[in-house]
Amino acid sequence: MNEKPIVYVALSGGVDSAVTAFRLLNEGYQVSGIFMRTWKDPKWMGAVEDSAKPEILAAEVADFLGIPFICLDVRDKFFQAVVSNFVQEYVQGKTPNPCLFCNPQVKWGMLQSYALRQGANFFATGHYARIEAVSNSQVRLLRGVDPNKDQSYVLSMLTQSQLRKSLLPLGGMTKKDVRAQADALNLPVADRQDSQDLCFLGDVDYRDFLKRYAPEVTAPGEIINTEGKILGKHEGLAFYTIGQRKGIRIAAQEPYYVVDKDTHNNRLIVGFSKHAVKSNLFAVQPNWIAGEPPHVGQMYDVMVRYRAQPVPALLNLASEDEFRLELSQPLRGTTPGQVAVLYQGEVCLGGGIIEDVY
Repeated sequence: MNEKPIVYVALSGGVDSAVTAFRLLNEGYQVSGIFMRTWKDPKWMGAVEDSAKPEILAAEVADFLGIPFICLDVRDKFFQAVVSNFVQEYVQGKTPNPCLFCNPQVKWGMLQSYALRQGANFFATGHYARIEAVSNSQVRLLRGVDPNKDQSYVLSMLTQSQLRKSLLPLGGMTKKDVRAQADALNLPVADRQDSQDLCFLGDVDYRDFLKRYAPEVTAPGEIINTEGKILGKHEGLAFYTIGQRKGIRIAAQEPYYVVDKDTHNNRLIVGFSKHAVKSNLFAVQPNWIAGEPPHVGQMYDVMVRYRAQPVPALLNLASEDEFRLELSQPLRGTTPGQVAVLYQGEVCLGGGIIEDVY
């Protein structure tokens, strides 16, 4: 008889990863649970009750399912790859999305690598996306069937080799179905709500975090308009996002929007609505899931941040180092530091870090 394939499931202490582990057990895999102990803001951790800590909840799930449980301490790598990068992006006037870099560098980069070294055939997570084989050696990443939970965007920076050894059992399910299955099984985390916070901040406001770890980006400075006229004072460049309207607090005949940041002179640049919309973006450090750039001169859908509505765009330059898009409609809030992700129908082609908008 053939041995059952071995899979390590990334248990987070949440309902999605718990149902993922159960479904793979039910499909006949040899399942082990693996948890990553990441760096967390000490201020937050001092206020968290032990019983609510994800590691304890993940261990309870593994015990309930009767599977081995492994905890990997990745705090140092996580701090370097995710937290330090998060801070440096703000220092440079950008607005990062840490999950896009944690997934390839830490969750897959460390947990999947560990699993494969231990003899696993696959690594699995509870993300709502799908992986489809197109040949014996090639796969592609597809949107999850639940449009309200699709997480292909946050997996867009994974490589072909990482995806080939991955399983995403929830990609064909809705969140409602996952909850129902967890309830039916009486899983210990069935009623746990999804976290909406950055995993290393919890309920600590990112502004407070930056005041402690990068005080220079919280220094007040001048607000100027697009012509260079001084209009007022800002509270710290890190507290503003490109496209933001609220919080500027300057009276004018029409609302002001944040249109740029001058980090060298610590100035916030504001303008009216016509100045805030952009039709082109330039992105760097792309990850092309197929291993090569998409065809230039074609239209694709692009998401410029997580949960954004896809917008058709013309790809007029693409290489291993960069790409440029001409959007079919001007957008407000296309922000350097976020990731622009391209789609062709349901297929996620990959993405890159937005460097400039114009």
